[in-house]
Amino acid sequence: MASEEASLRALESLMTEFFHNCTTNERKREIEELLNNFAQQIGAWRFCLYFLSSTRNDYVMMYSLTVFENLINKMWLGVPSQDKMEIRSCLPKLLLAHHKTLPYFIRNKLCKVIVDIGRQDWPMFYHDFFTNILQLIQSPVTTPLGLIMLKTTSEELACPREDLSVARKEELRKLLLDQVQTVLGLLTGILESIWDKHSATAATPPPSPTSGESGDLLSSLLQSPSAAKLLNQPIPILDTDSEYICSLALECLAHLFSWIPLSTSITPSLLTTIFHFARFGCDTRARKMSAVNGSSHNSVLGQERGRLGVLAMACINELMSKNCVPMEFEEYLLRMFQQTFYLLQKITKENNAHTVKSRLEELDESYIEKFTDFLRLFVSVHLRRIESYSQFPVVEFLALLFKYTFHQPTHEGYFSCLDIWTLFLDYLTSKIKSRLADKEAVLNRYEDALVLLLTEVLNRIQFRYNQAQLEELDDETLDDDQTEWQRYLRQSLEVVAKVMELLPTHAFSTLFPVLQDNLEVYLGLQQFVVTSGTGHRLNITAENDCRRLHCSLRDLSSLLQAVGRLAEYFTGDVFAARFNDALTVVERLVKVTLYGSQIKLYNIETAVPSVLKPDLIDVHAQSLAALQAYAHWLAQFYSEVHRQNPEQFISLVSTALEAITPLISSKVQEKLLLSACHLLVSLATTVRPVFLISIPAVQKVFNRITDTSAQRLPDKAQVLVCRALSNVLLLPWPNLPESEQQWAVRSTNHASLVSALTRDYRQLKATASLPQRKVQLEDTKVIIHQTLSVLEDIVESVSGESTKSRQICYQSLQESVQVSLALFPAFIHQSDVTDEMLSFFLTLFQGLRVQMGVPFTEQIIQTFLNMFTREQLAESILHEGSTGCRVVEKFLKILQVVVQEPGQVFKPFLPSVISLCMEQVYPIIAERSSPDVKAELFELLFRVLHHNWRYFFKSSVLASVQRGVAEEQMENEAQFSAIMQAFGQSFLQPDIHLFKQNLFYLETLNTKQKLYHKKIFRTTMLFQFVNVLLQVLVHKSHDLLQEEIGIATYNMASVDFDGFYSAFLPEFLASCDGVDSNQKNVLGRNFKMDRDLPSFTQNVHRLVNDLRYYRLCNDSLPPGTVKL
Repeated sequence: MASEEASLRALESLMTEFFHNCTTNERKREIEELLNNFAQQIGAWRFCLYFLSSTRNDYVMMYSLTVFENLINKMWLGVPSQDKMEIRSCLPKLLLAHHKTLPYFIRNKLCKVIVDIGRQDWPMFYHDFFTNILQLIQSPVTTPLGLIMLKTTSEELACPREDLSVARKEELRKLLLDQVQTVLGLLTGILESIWDKHSATAATPPPSPTSGESGDLLSSLLQSPSAAKLLNQPIPILDTDSEYICSLALECLAHLFSWIPLSTSITPSLLTTIFHFARFGCDTRARKMSAVNGSSHNSVLGQERGRLGVLAMACINELMSKNCVPMEFEEYLLRMFQQTFYLLQKITKENNAHTVKSRLEELDESYIEKFTDFLRLFVSVHLRRIESYSQFPVVEFLALLFKYTFHQPTHEGYFSCLDIWTLFLDYLTSKIKSRLADKEAVLNRYEDALVLLLTEVLNRIQFRYNQAQLEELDDETLDDDQTEWQRYLRQSLEVVAKVMELLPTHAFSTLFPVLQDNLEVYLGLQQFVVTSGTGHRLNITAENDCRRLHCSLRDLSSLLQAVGRLAEYFTGDVFAARFNDALTVVERLVKVTLYGSQIKLYNIETAVPSVLKPDLIDVHAQSLAALQAYAHWLAQFYSEVHRQNPEQFISLVSTALEAITPLISSKVQEKLLLSACHLLVSLATTVRPVFLISIPAVQKVFNRITDTSAQRLPDKAQVLVCRALSNVLLLPWPNLPESEQQWAVRSTNHASLVSALTRDYRQLKATASLPQRKVQLEDTKVIIHQTLSVLEDIVESVSGESTKSRQICYQSLQESVQVSLALFPAFIHQSDVTDEMLSFFLTLFQGLRVQMGVPFTEQIIQTFLNMFTREQLAESILHEGSTGCRVVEKFLKILQVVVQEPGQVFKPFLPSVISLCMEQVYPIIAERSSPDVKAELFELLFRVLHHNWRYFFKSSVLASVQRGVAEEQMENEAQFSAIMQAFGQSFLQPDIHLFKQNLFYLETLNTKQKLYHKKIFRTTMLFQFVNVLLQVLVHKSHDLLQEEIGIATYNMASVDFDGFYSAFLPEFLASCDGVDSNQKNVLGRNFKMDRDLPSFTQNVHRLVNDLRYYRLCNDSLPPGTVKL
């Protein structure tokens, strides 16, 4: 023993040194190596057994257990059976002897090590593994230990990691399922006996003013006075040991429920018991008592009791999340809902001492979270199932949910509840759409609840009612492109919109008066505007008045967004029915926008400029945005009235334009300027009135934009205004025949507009080839950027329009396009300029390729092909970073458009496109790990194949009639093989997005063009691809795509199942290293010769799992092991 004793002392000092804060990293590495070497020795476990029983050093115990863990999980196969028996008997004895004194993390680790042995050896070599656990649970002294063992067993055996064969995984699950009924019975017994034992001793509380709280709702929920009475029993006070045992039992249940199917083993008495414990979470009395008694022990007790409630709710939610409910379990579910809603009623009960909110604030945050999860699962998974039960009062449930939602103590809690309402509204909407016959009956049932919801959500977004909470929301920091305040508003408005869809009249009559009130305040500001020396000033200075104005303006801004969000519910089939409401809204919006622009509230001086000025700008911008939302309604209005009396419509549009034009100036704040520009674009694009061009306000904008002396607008605004003006001239007027479209005049006007916009740009052509100084070059770049961003946008906005619009557009742009092509070679080494030019050409190809005509298109493509030499491509991709790569990607995108073009026009380019891809671009990027350019290149190759299949496979009618007789002729075989090889190579690279995309491309080619069936693929490539896909599964490098890879493997193998089973599979197994011939035979035998997709993919995953398992086992055998 001396050596063991000495080793232990040495190990203890090494461990102490390792974790000492003065030890260097170098020394730590040395110690680590020493410990690893010790652990690898055969027989090291004997020392570890001695260490465990003889030391009190936590580090040493942890190290010793790690040695055992490694031995059991990785080397167990090679351990002599005598040693295994010894380990199986010693470790449980050790656990029993010391479990009370060991630190909890050491005890848990020791439990896991014993369970690991069970995972390998139960029931064959370790037959009493599970019976031992059941005995531990049944003996009062060791109940906690038994429960820890049970939970660990559930975790490690029910969903084991991959270091087991599939057959063993299935066997373990079956063995555990056989034990479920016994285990659930034991757990129910433990929880019930503790509850009963302590209930008997719980003092009956004095009758409180709320003691009649069983109430009508409760009896209607529970259907039986006795159940209600049972749930109204006082909650017992548990001692610490009982608390601990209950929490372990509930944790076990939650884990068991995560994998066992719903069945009658989950008995009503178990469910009732879990609900008893769920009440601990909503019992504020326990916390009160601990606060009153003041001792720290009691406050810990209060928290523990709350935790029991959280654990019980976790069990309930595990059951709730299962969508597949057997018939015999439905009644249990109903009972569960009834009991949970009893708890919900308890939580939201008001009385003299408590508001609902203060009651919710007192509860444990995690309990509230779990409860909200329960409600979400109820609405999303089970509502449709339960709603049909006459004895389930859905409307009363909504009333409780309403209270629960609007008394949430945190914003996150409130958001989560709004999500639940959104789910409910979606459910209701789809239910009504599918049952139009009794639509009214369904709506009447829920009408009151929905109106209440709408009113309360609207109140919640207004400072007038909810200032304290709203001021806590952050409106500065962006998270996912929105601030906390914007998210709050957006989620609230979604609920408003969904109610509007169900109850349009109610929703409108609730919202509009609130909007009116705030508009009155805003429109009344005019009387407070006074002229001062420097301009206009708002004469409201008292602090209280400024604060009230701030709140009113914030509310107006939110309500304008709400009104804009509802615009879609006034158009389409309901246009006539809701016309008057919509007209009222649009008239108000037009009035408000004009008012803001006329008295220039955005430039006014205020007493608190940092607060009120942004408020005034925001209201003005939101009123323009809200009006823009009604563009589709205005377009429908126009089409209804254009023949008879359009005066009202003309007046609305003209007034709106009067509100817009003063804002189109570089002196106006960008937020407001952009809102005005967007509204102008919508009027020009969506509404398209004939008279737009003749309105003085619009002509004023034309003059401003084409006047070279005027200061240019910021980029975004300039692009939007130019788009609007171009669309006024290019887009066909609705409701008018072709003969009245005045194309000739409009064409001339458009040409002069574009000519004015491109004046400086077109002059660059003359100096393009001369060398430029740095300053000059920067100026040139600015002109190119400004012009091309405007032109590209103009082309994009007509790309989906009529041929005539596109013709005129191209005529106006023709000279600028030729200038661009002439400038291109001069800037080939300036990747930022090339990037913008290629963006412009890409947009031209996508929108106007027909108008450009074949000869010019050919000239452009030829220019590009000449410019992008191998050297130029290498420079762009390898040396110019992301901009250079973007240039090449855009060039490839242009080629994608070209190779997709039907007909014969661009077919002559195919050979040079393919050779560019395969001989120039592919070699540069093939070996780079970076994903740049690859996705675009493979998309181009896919388009080449997909749209030009006959370039490779000449299909004659005769061949297709005599399918089996004549094989299709193959042309350009070398190019086809090279492309396929590139696809194959891409599957060996780590980039998962590229892998997914390329697998999808191959599958598409197979679905559309029978790629896998082609002779060249079938005979020379098929099984290479299958091999690569299987290797990828074995290496687990692209695990997220397991399913897609399985299906693709099936589609390939199914072309030649005979070949797959007779030749490929044996060869694949023969080539596998790390497994012996016996294991290979087992793998081959287990792969059944199924020919249907589900069985085949199951076989593939079994093969992959077992192959990995065998390799793991073989790696862990001691050297020189002889296997028989």
